[in-house]
Amino acid sequence: MSRYILGVTGASGAIYATRTAMHLKRLGHHVTALVTPPGRGVVAYEGQEDLFKYVDELPDVKNFFAECASGSADYSGMVVVPCSMGTLGRIVAGTSDNLLIRTADVCLKERRPLVVVPREMPYNLIHLGNMTSLTRMGGIVIPAAPHFYDRPKTIEELVDTVVARILVHLGALTGADNIVKPWKGIRIPAPRPKSRSKGKKK
Repeated sequence: MSRYILGVTGASGAIYATRTAMHLKRLGHHVTALVTPPGRGVVAYEGQEDLFKYVDELPDVKNFFAECASGSADYSGMVVVPCSMGTLGRIVAGTSDNLLIRTADVCLKERRPLVVVPREMPYNLIHLGNMTSLTRMGGIVIPAAPHFYDRPKTIEELVDTVVARILVHLGALTGADNIVKPWKGIRIPAPRPKSRSKGKKK
């Protein structure tokens, strides 16, 4: 069992947090959730209170004495999902003004996986600059951009195409624990040659 930190902010898309926590627990991992006040509001508004069923610990984001605030604590990585642009900016700036931001800072300094999942569009230059800066710092940006080539039939199946990528980059999945089928490629039929008219020229 590994221990992971799940940060939840006020961006829309709380279902991504719920499905991430659910799969982490299904895989036998420990989940510590850091939910900001706007994050709690979005979780309630979007009907995702089931998130808290999959959480082992729920420290107050104002509590800087929580275990995850220290680099000596034994955690395997952190994901912030969904990640608001304000949260992304504060992580990049290193403000550590709440426990979520401080814990992300700890992951960066300890060289542990830090995944952020922005759910925003379109991006402005500030957003793009912050994502570039975080990537240079060692963080991983996985936009909430699901894929469709598995032809998902439900919203949950669609969301899981993103969650699977999150868990891979956290190191929480093994080869036998696929949430979605890995892409194996397809054979695209060769184009048929155009048939030529056999009629006589006039």
